[in-house]
Amino acid sequence: MKLASLNDGTRDGQLVVVSSDLARFTPAGTVASTLQDALDNWVQAAPALGKLGQELDLGMIAGTPFDEGAALSPLPRAYQWADGSAYVNHVDLVRRARGAELPKSFWTDPLMYQGGADAFLAPRAPVVLAQEEWGIDFEAEIAVITDDVPMGVSPGAAGAHIKLVMLVNDVSLRNLIPGELAKGFGFFQSKPSSAFSPVAVTPDELGAAWDGGKLALPLVSRLNGEVFGRPRADIDMTFDFPALIAHAARTRPLGAGCIIGSGTVSNRLDGGPGKPVADGGAGYSCIAEQRMVETINSGEPTTPFLRFGDKVRIEMVDETGASIFGAIEQEVVKYTGP
Repeated sequence: MKLASLNDGTRDGQLVVVSSDLARFTPAGTVASTLQDALDNWVQAAPALGKLGQELDLGMIAGTPFDEGAALSPLPRAYQWADGSAYVNHVDLVRRARGAELPKSFWTDPLMYQGGADAFLAPRAPVVLAQEEWGIDFEAEIAVITDDVPMGVSPGAAGAHIKLVMLVNDVSLRNLIPGELAKGFGFFQSKPSSAFSPVAVTPDELGAAWDGGKLALPLVSRLNGEVFGRPRADIDMTFDFPALIAHAARTRPLGAGCIIGSGTVSNRLDGGPGKPVADGGAGYSCIAEQRMVETINSGEPTTPFLRFGDKVRIEMVDETGASIFGAIEQEVVKYTGP
């Protein structure tokens, strides 16, 4: 089952069921008006939404052509957005870029921050920011959406609470991060609004690529039309999604509609920090990693952070080359004030 929220002029959009090939959709209003409504009543809503999806795929419902450009993020706003750093290779590289060492505990205890969940960007909306000097970067990630998760859930039980999977562009302002972290209170201004893929999918749609905690497919990022990264989302994932959910729920319950991010997908592969696509490697899911590798190899970074007019595309395709979630495609645009 694939679900989307179409822009109908309301804050939370219109919930629709999308065909498996992303070609058509049918409104889901007879079951739930929004995705949050569906998640709040998932036990009852999921079978009915799944039936709509089956009828759409079988041609029993004609459907309407699906336009990814009309989609909001599946949850245009959420009660909770907690982003982890499941790929310790990424954490190591970006900390080295700041001159910070990696504590040994990072290999056994996940990092996680609580992001802004009140105003997600649509997957085709521009990234609007005031200054290039802030060090604008994209971060290509995977995320899951949960139902109600009890406090203290074990990793073994947490996987059953994963109801939907989607992609993320977790925008970061790299040059603001060191100053914020130096205050000892975490990210805030350095983490503006994130965007999610046009559709969120139930784990069964992923077939053998989903093992209950990891997604075994490449995540492809393009910068201005050129492939920037295609690391596999299952490789070098130190903490799988059940582990991240259990970490988030250690001291609190998680409400239905909680989004848990993987952090930037990052592979080592060659035993080192990885290689750019141009050098035959898997590349990177953010610019900061490539800059760090350039610094390691030549003493200084040469790849600039995003500039106004740059375009980023994030997508994942199945073994046949078909898009699974639709594409996040965003242009960086200068903010000129309210």
